[in-house]
Amino acid sequence: MIELRNDGLVFSFPEVHPRARLKIGFQRTLRIPDDGKDYFLPPGLGRFPVRHVDDFAGRVPHGWLEHGGVMLPMHQAEAMWINFDSDYIPEHETSYPFAVKIAAGKIDAVTGENWTNGLHGLPQDFMVVPGQPWLDGFCVEKGIIRQFVAMPLGEGYTAEEQISGKAEHGGLQIIVYPMKREAFERRFPKVERRMDRMEHMVSDSKSMPIKFMAKHDMGLAPGGRMKQEICEDPYDFTDWDRRTSSRCFIHLANSLMWRAITGEAPPTVPPTARQYTSAGLPWDDYYDADAVSLEGSEILDDLKSVIQMGYEKGEFPLPENESARPKRVIRYRKGLARTQVREGTF
Repeated sequence: MIELRNDGLVFSFPEVHPRARLKIGFQRTLRIPDDGKDYFLPPGLGRFPVRHVDDFAGRVPHGWLEHGGVMLPMHQAEAMWINFDSDYIPEHETSYPFAVKIAAGKIDAVTGENWTNGLHGLPQDFMVVPGQPWLDGFCVEKGIIRQFVAMPLGEGYTAEEQISGKAEHGGLQIIVYPMKREAFERRFPKVERRMDRMEHMVSDSKSMPIKFMAKHDMGLAPGGRMKQEICEDPYDFTDWDRRTSSRCFIHLANSLMWRAITGEAPPTVPPTARQYTSAGLPWDDYYDADAVSLEGSEILDDLKSVIQMGYEKGEFPLPENESARPKRVIRYRKGLARTQVREGTF
């Protein structure tokens, strides 16, 4: 079952385990410069508003009704990242594990292959939650992604168009598989008694009938380079319940289309990376010492970034693409002992 709650998706699998529940949010963020440099993680600037497609059945394109799912607004050249939060289960001292596949225009964001509903281990075409706290873009190299940047479908910029040669789907596609209950209970047996109290804290941030032309639909294109690891699956492939899954199509509407469909004003355009940095605000650096990163996709690494494609077309698709020099970087490190204190910057 999938629910829309507080502008996020909640995937629940009570038939597998009563606490098998995964929350996925869509965060507004800075668009990092597309200048060939490798940037740290930009901050979350709040969630995108998300609405049911069916609530506006008389105003959305017919194809959206066929796909179902939800929709959210993005300005052209705006960036996003996706965060994952699995319910923490105190008696097992862990969060319930899930395998999550993300695609943009039905192009897998991890492998660059065409969308399929099933899981594949060789090459791994999914992320493991907990373990993967967020995803900011297409996995192009080991430890490097290219940021998700919204561009009009049909102009050749999106990953979908560069790989498939078609402007057909757009949007985002997500499918979630839970771990088998028997595998979960074997790997994470209940702790009968503890003298202390465990607390789990979660944050959502890092620190018409109307006829529409295809150009109003948005897809995701590869933007600037960012330091981010996509972690290898630490479990056995047979641990995943591949017979049980839920999937959702997330449609992307440009600002004009969003206003026409919903009557709501879309969020304002975020500040540029240079403006944010000049204000002395922090960037994030996340590193998991216990995780092994995937090597990255050769297919995705061959994609042209928005700025590269724009130069070839004689266009300037990214306004205010000036380089930034982050001075305040908050570094996080997973894998510390429960009692160990992380020393920060003084």
